[in-house]
Amino acid sequence: MKDSSNKKTDEISEFASAFGEDVILYEGLEKAFIGMSFRFGQEPIACYDFDKIIEILIEDGMSEEGAVEYFDYNIIGGWVGDYTPCFLKGYEHDSFFK
Repeated sequence: MKDSSNKKTDEISEFASAFGEDVILYEGLEKAFIGMSFRFGQEPIACYDFDKIIEILIEDGMSEEGAVEYFDYNIIGGWVGDYTPCFLKGYEHDSFFK
């Protein structure tokens, strides 16, 4: 029987594969996967939650500073071609209008 993380990985892989076989997914960041991003004239790419990735790295034992540095250099800085995933930094509407 597969554990829940393997099941989640399989579900995400199946979902993403519907958009093409070249979609790149990051192992260990399943909890940060948001969905697919679409751009005019380009193939769909995977999209991850910026803040959730930092949380995952911290949960894995990194300091906040170390997590941000690792993310900047190794994840967002790790261009692997046209199918490199994008990272969404959410906007908090309520904080803007206070």
